[in-house]
Amino acid sequence: MYSRILGLDVGTKTVGVAISDLLGMTAQPVETIKVNTEKGELGFERLAELIADQKPEKVIIGLPKHMNNDEGIRAQASRDYGEALTERFGLPVFYQDERLTTMQAEKVLIDGGVRRKDRKKSIDKLAAVLILQNYLDSQKLF
Repeated sequence: MYSRILGLDVGTKTVGVAISDLLGMTAQPVETIKVNTEKGELGFERLAELIADQKPEKVIIGLPKHMNNDEGIRAQASRDYGEALTERFGLPVFYQDERLTTMQAEKVLIDGGVRRKDRKKSIDKLAAVLILQNYLDSQKLF
């Protein structure tokens, strides 16, 4: 049976969203959702629409670890977001190490000639693509 996987790059102001193809081989960018975690605005209304439309079997959330592999405040915030998402939508959530994905995303956009002001619009969803693609690649049997 084929199904999709949703990938999220969770920040305090935005959540980058990516989706896998039905075979679980590749990740594609979807959009960036504006959030305000301090006010409890988690973007779940828009996520509800995306989940209803795409019907993912699970969600992969980027886990921002320190370079020494420790987890800090942002990692806990990502775990809290994942718990709230599971509670709201009943989907299983898994975490993928996201160290350096934002820097990777920025490099891809710079190398692609994207102007600085335009990079801000794309960086979070591209980071979500990298998080999800790293997860998909880690699941492949060789």
